[in-house]
Amino acid sequence: MAKILVIEDEIRVAELLERGLKELGHNVTTANSVSEGLFRFRSAEFDIVVSDVMLPDGSGFELCRKIREINSTIPILMLTALGTTDDKLEGFDSGADDYMVKPFDFRELDARIKILLKRCKTVTPEKLIYADLTVDLKTKSVYRSNCLINLTPKEYNLLIFFVQNPDRVLTRSEIAEKVWDTHFDTGTNFIDVYINYLRKKIDKNFDPKLIHTKSGMGFIFSNKMN
Repeated sequence: MAKILVIEDEIRVAELLERGLKELGHNVTTANSVSEGLFRFRSAEFDIVVSDVMLPDGSGFELCRKIREINSTIPILMLTALGTTDDKLEGFDSGADDYMVKPFDFRELDARIKILLKRCKTVTPEKLIYADLTVDLKTKSVYRSNCLINLTPKEYNLLIFFVQNPDRVLTRSEIAEKVWDTHFDTGTNFIDVYINYLRKKIDKNFDPKLIHTKSGMGFIFSNKMN
């Protein structure tokens, strides 16, 4: 059983989420605005946040950023009618862990919540090191050749996946499943966009290059291909 904070201003959707999640055994608290969501979040401890993007007093993206200032690790799942690549990128950049477009299948929502909760409980070492790259998992700091590199939350998660799977080809579908907990949509290019973001930060001013493209296959994280 998880303690879930649901932030949704559409009464019918909020009631559906509350009823469905409670039937699955979860403890659910609801809010219908950014201000009420933040108040509820500060007033109790939760295991996961499920939030709409379009709220009456502001954006769910901004709410997500404010929650991240309070708690950098709690899983956040965004629900929205906005389904373009730019909308998804903004959601991930704001600190969201996953993103579902309305209307959604409740069984898929339940599955994604379980995945996010399981990932949060996974025990990891304090540092990941590959070549001259160091990731401090406690502080979420990234260094290359002792230079601090600032990453967005989703860039950080993508880098973690690369570092944990070095020297092997990773397909776009695998990256989508493991980093975004979703199936790769061939109609969007958000994975390539994020990989380009990450390359500019960890490879552009350093040698050897670590992120390589395998044409028609995917990407490989390696210092042995230069």
